[in-house]
Formats: sequence, C-alpha cells, structure tokens
Amino acid sequence: MVRENKAAWKAQYFLKVVKLFDEYPKCFIVGADNVGSKQMQNIRTSLRGMGVVLMGKNTMMRKAIRGHLENNGLLEKLLPHIKGNVGFVFTKGDLNEIRDKLLESKVRAPARAGAIAPLHVVIPAQNTGLGPEKTSFFQALSIPTKISKGTIEIINDVPILKPGDKVGASEATLLNMLNISPFSYGLVITQVYDSGSIFSPEILDIKPEDLRVKFQMGVANLAAVCLEIGYPTIASAPHSIANGFKNLLAIAASTEVEFKEAATIKEFIKDPSKFAAAAAAVTPAAGASAAAEKKEEAKKEESESEEDDDMGFGLFD
Repeated sequence: MVRENKAAWKAQYFLKVVKLFDEYPKCFIVGADNVGSKQMQNIRTSLRGMGVVLMGKNTMMRKAIRGHLENNGLLEKLLPHIKGNVGFVFTKGDLNEIRDKLLESKVRAPARAGAIAPLHVVIPAQNTGLGPEKTSFFQALSIPTKISKGTIEIINDVPILKPGDKVGASEATLLNMLNISPFSYGLVITQVYDSGSIFSPEILDIKPEDLRVKFQMGVANLAAVCLEIGYPTIASAPHSIANGFKNLLAIAASTEVEFKEAATIKEFIKDPSKFAAAAAAVTPAAGASAAAEKKEEAKKEESESEEDDDMGFGLFD
C-alpha cells in the first residue's frame, strides 16, 4: 500500500512539473540553502497570484524534464543547473518584480558554527556591556579590547570573517553574545530561464540606457576601424563625407576654387578683422547684460536691508 501511494505521488509530481513548464514561459532556478519551512511558507504566500514555487529532489526534477523534452526540447538547457539544494520559481509576470519579492523575503540569521560565511563580517568598535570574565573570547580572536567602567570595550572595528570562511565555534559564540546576526538567508537566484533562453540573474540589472550606451560605443568603434582601413559602411559614411568636405574647404582656401559652402572661410581669410569686430560686439553686449543683472540684484539687496532696518516702525512710534 505504501509503495502504491509513493508511486502515485511521484506520478502526480511529474505531471505537476510538466504542467508548470507548459503554463509558465519563465522561471528562476533558486538555491534554498538555510531556508526553513516557515520562511518557505511566507515566500509562497508573498508570491501568491504572481508566481509558483516548486521544490523537490533533483533526480525527480531531471527525470520529469527529460520526459518532457519531446514536447519542449529547450528545457534541456536547465538540466546542467539542477544541482545542489535548488528549486524553481515559475512566473508569467515581470522578472524584476519577482526578483525583488524574493530579495524582500530574506531574513536575518545568527552565525552558526560550521556555516560558510557569504559575506564580510566586521565587529564594530563598541562597548559590549560584557564583564571582564569574557575577555578570553576576544583574546582568542585577537580582538583589541580594554576595560571601561567595568565592561569590555572593543577599541577598533575588527573584520572577523570573509566570504567563503567557515564559521568557527569561537566566532559564532562571540557574535551571538554581541547579538549580531550577520547573515541573511532566502531563495537565491542562480539562473534565469525565459522562453528557451537561460542566463545569469545579473542580466536583469541591465537597463535600456546601458544598452544604448554600449550600442553607441560599438558603432563608434566600428566607424573608427572602417575609417582606418578605408572600408565604407553605414557607420563610417557620415564621417567620410565630413572628412571629405573638410578636404574640399582646405583646397578652396588655398586655391581659387570657389563654391557656396567655402564662401565664409574665404572671406575670413581675406579680412579676419570683420569677424574679430563681430566677436567683440557680442562680448560687450553679454558683459553689459551681466552687469545690469548685478546692478538689479544690488538694488534689491539695498531695498531689503532698508526694510529690515525700519522693521515697519516710525521714529517716534
């Protein structure tokens, strides 16, 4: 009877996996290390109406996906990433929105002995409130301290753990004594699947402005290469035309060749004083307007200072 129930449960699980992949075009592959059942329940609740969380044994997930490859061969890209304690978060909505929901679901957790530190942990300089009998903990970790008003005071900020370090018993005990919960745990996105494409979650941080800048840089590099080797393309053609026009102006300036666009530069070569006079006329006009603005500001300040001195009262009021 037990075997029949187990077989039926597996069959239902396989059907559920296939149904989710058919219904949802996008999903996250998430790591679930150090995520408790209560936290997982809260995550499912927060995603209700937006996404579906699917967990299970890796062997069963791989088997269900392999059995569905006949209908959707693109799912094969997921198989190499199903390793470790992972699951799926399926969605039809915006991937960034679901990612933000998963980040919000992280909870603070104390450091436990044997855990691997995911980030830098620094004990800040502070008065710990602990008695002198606890000094041995700080000495074991080479943390500089002093006794201040009968309690232990940490003199300087002390880095105690680096990413990838294994938390020892002394570090865990000390952090717990100081009420420091340095880690936060939740579902961590490892890969993103979207309509047959699989990519790193960092891609979601790329904005349209970033793509525009990268594209413009690529076009500029392409134009530079084409100009250097003399191979015309759509990117380099405007620059080639502009350079050719500059060459024509140079020829016209040094010869008797004339055309409409070269008239101004020829006139400047013949009599530069005309352009100097025009520039000089523009500069004083700008200076005069600036001076007028300064005078108006000075008058306003004087009137305001007079009003402040009077304060609205007469001499004999």
